[in-house]
Amino acid sequence: MKNAVPKSRQAKPSGEIAPGLDTDVLERFYKELWRIRLFEERATELFKAGIIKGTAHSCIGQEAIATGACAALDEGDYIVSNHRGHGHCIAKGADLGAMMAELFGKDTGYGHGMGGSMHIASMEHGILGANGIVGAGLGIGTGAALSSDIRGSSQVTVAFFGDGAANEGIFHEALNLAALWKLPIVFLCENNRYGLSMGVAEASAVPQISTRAGSYGIPGETIDGNDVVSVLEATQRAVTRARAGEGPSLIEAMTYRWGDHSMRTNLPRYRPVEEEDLWLNQKDPIKRLGETLAERQVGAARLEEMKAEVRLEIGACVKSAEAAPEPTSAILLPSVISPLLPDDGEPDPGTRTLGYVEAVREAMDQELARDPTVFVMGEDVGRIGGLFAATKGLQETHGAARVRDTPISENVLANAAVGAAMTGMRPVVEVQFFDFITHMMDAIVNQAAKLRFMLGGEISIPLVIRGPQGGGIRLGAQHSQSLETWFSHVPGLVVIGPSNPYDAKGLLAAAIEDNNPVVFIEHKLLYQMSSGPVPEQRYRLPIGKAKVRRAGGDVTIVATMAMVDVALAAARDLARQGIEAEVIDPRTLRPLDMPTILASVRKTNRCVVVHEGWKTHGFGAEISARIMEEAFDHLDAPVLRVGMDDVPMPYNANLERDLIPNAKRVAEAARAVCYTEQQGGSIFAA
Repeated sequence: MKNAVPKSRQAKPSGEIAPGLDTDVLERFYKELWRIRLFEERATELFKAGIIKGTAHSCIGQEAIATGACAALDEGDYIVSNHRGHGHCIAKGADLGAMMAELFGKDTGYGHGMGGSMHIASMEHGILGANGIVGAGLGIGTGAALSSDIRGSSQVTVAFFGDGAANEGIFHEALNLAALWKLPIVFLCENNRYGLSMGVAEASAVPQISTRAGSYGIPGETIDGNDVVSVLEATQRAVTRARAGEGPSLIEAMTYRWGDHSMRTNLPRYRPVEEEDLWLNQKDPIKRLGETLAERQVGAARLEEMKAEVRLEIGACVKSAEAAPEPTSAILLPSVISPLLPDDGEPDPGTRTLGYVEAVREAMDQELARDPTVFVMGEDVGRIGGLFAATKGLQETHGAARVRDTPISENVLANAAVGAAMTGMRPVVEVQFFDFITHMMDAIVNQAAKLRFMLGGEISIPLVIRGPQGGGIRLGAQHSQSLETWFSHVPGLVVIGPSNPYDAKGLLAAAIEDNNPVVFIEHKLLYQMSSGPVPEQRYRLPIGKAKVRRAGGDVTIVATMAMVDVALAAARDLARQGIEAEVIDPRTLRPLDMPTILASVRKTNRCVVVHEGWKTHGFGAEISARIMEEAFDHLDAPVLRVGMDDVPMPYNANLERDLIPNAKRVAEAARAVCYTEQQGGSIFAA
């Protein structure tokens, strides 16, 4: 079960079922409705018995939406689900045994027990995953639709979401972007009238969600979500429109959640008894379809026979899950990230000189030329070539479809990158300033970094989020932060911070070719000040391998990004006093090449770590702690850290200059760890 693009297997092309549904088709729907309900009823029983752990979210009462919508799709089409997603997965063809095994936390589950109820996915069925984050599927689905559009595929995506997600910012961003680019996606809102306990009318200034479609110039309609035929027909209209290249539609399917928000919640009554009675007894989608079949002379015995057949299926899937093995700890680490690319060595830099920005641009240019699945998107990256000119000329060379100017919508861009990566593409997203990455945190931390793990390592998420960070050019507190520690803390991400043009080109090429989500950080000062030899041919450098920038035997200085040049300047100053510093550039912050750092510390017996970001909880704290844990007996002095004081970046030039670590401060720290009173004030220990 990989990221391979699902094949369209000619199961039932859109438009085959309606209009004029035959009785046997309605019988198939009737069984599907029962399949979903009985699965959910059994799951609820197993949860109450303590066999299913954690929580699960039942879709009892909403079965007609999943059944009708998925019946309108080809097998090769995609769906994106949400936390209440069992019905969507069943209707799209997921295996009941693998689903139940996942709820049991067993190794034969879709996620090998790593994801659970809220995170079931099956790439072979075009199910891009249920999701525990409200609204996230809207952006991921938009990315899947973008992938179909770029690849020239006829595939359509249906993004299921609840009424609560319509009040998330991602709702606006996703509908706007999909409408702007006429993407083949259907946004299907299951309006079950309540969030956790708050009603839609209390939570939404415009409670009829379909009317919001007009704001984006797309069709929107409200339908009876408990009538499977109405759902089918509405979805068929929207799918036909999407497949014809006419863009997205918004469907609001009115329905009712029979139970509480989740199996775990035990809330005081928040819904009127009369309302519950109306929906549970008079508007039950299974009862209504059964009445329609009875009108077509399908007898009660046949209806009961179909239900009994499904009950046997559910019983078999429970037995299968009960007998399945538990996953072992051996699955954990391999599920976090895909294997890194092999080390192909490092070519000679040659004599051609490039600036840092030029090296970044050349890497993207060569990757776009090499691999048709690579595309670049971001604010102003196309026509003007980016605020710092990192993408200048790329749109003219590779076309507007693959170098895309976007609205100011960081949230949907990052989530769409995840969806595109899941469906065969390799997106590169530019963040205009890394401070703006706060708008992307859910997509990066909860989606890109965790989806592979929650599917037990069955998929990869090859994407790059790149852009400039750091101070030094007087842009103030909201445009000058160093945020690498945030991402270096998160398993599932690769974090790269090149310090020179040679590394920037080779590591960006590696990041784009790698099968993991990569946060690629480019320091703004290096844009302006760094130039050096860069080979003209395409090459990639090894991810996770540090570089010794200067050899020395007295003290190790570990420095990141723009601080590497600062450390080298400090080393030159120290050498004039007889102290030979070894300067280590990690290049990759996650995974971190500790063996290279430890080998140096075991040689020099002293270490200083320097980074531009705040010293407190900064990246240097991790390196210092690892040295203490793994090379303590080799230390002749404590590890010292050099970083910014705990204040935001000031606008004033003198204050900014004083705050950012400089060569003088690094040299002072190095002298401090080399000085020993036992030797009468000698400059360094023998």
